[in-house]
Amino acid sequence: MGLDALFGAGRVKTPRNSIDVSEAAGVRYLHFGSEWVQGAMRVARPFALELEYTREMMLPLLLAPDEGWPPRVLAIGLGAGSVVKFLHRYCPQSSITVVEIDPRMPAMAALHFRLPREDERLEIVIGDGAQFVAESDRKWDLILVDGYDHRARANALDTADFHRACRARLAFEGRVCLNLFGRSRGFRASAQRILEAHDGHALVLPSLDEGNAICITGTELGTRLDLGTLRARAQQLRSQTTLNLLPTLSRLEQAGYCPGGVLTI
Repeated sequence: MGLDALFGAGRVKTPRNSIDVSEAAGVRYLHFGSEWVQGAMRVARPFALELEYTREMMLPLLLAPDEGWPPRVLAIGLGAGSVVKFLHRYCPQSSITVVEIDPRMPAMAALHFRLPREDERLEIVIGDGAQFVAESDRKWDLILVDGYDHRARANALDTADFHRACRARLAFEGRVCLNLFGRSRGFRASAQRILEAHDGHALVLPSLDEGNAICITGTELGTRLDLGTLRARAQQLRSQTTLNLLPTLSRLEQAGYCPGGVLTI
């Protein structure tokens, strides 16, 4: 996508905050005009997931109904492009659409964080994520939501209408994975809105040290997978990508989501 297309689209207003990049101990960080880290990349391993919450956002890969899942991915919020880069590289069966509200971000992510060029599998749309979902007639197997402004606010992505719209746009056996900010005052209310939109079929992992808490919704058929199967899938994913989700499975078990050794959503 050329700069004229990015900055001349006129569909969204460019946010006023600055976009800053810092680097320390071999890790490059993205900031939106503050010390808050909005994304990170280890320079020597640009396609690895450096931040723990981005790793936990890949938990749905262990819950996949088949090897070809997810064929259609919608990512709301680009940031440094960490999750998008990972899926583009390691899930060749996936077609990925990214909706990013800040028209400056794709160029920044490409310049500083190795975001790949758009191709037949990667589409970048400049626009409001909530509006995009509300107006879309497409179905998605996996919807990833990670959109915050420079004040750590999710705005329209943290409403009951948005969560209901996401559910309406899911394909059969599709699911939504959201990054919540566990330290915000409205965290419990945010989680409750997601649970209500999905009739209680969702789980919220305990907050990470970074303050993020990942929420994953169930499917129309529900989710029941034994820990042995999940650990075997995690070992396979690790061998293929180096991503280690075994600690996340331990966190799920410790949080009480696996009674009798079975994960139920």
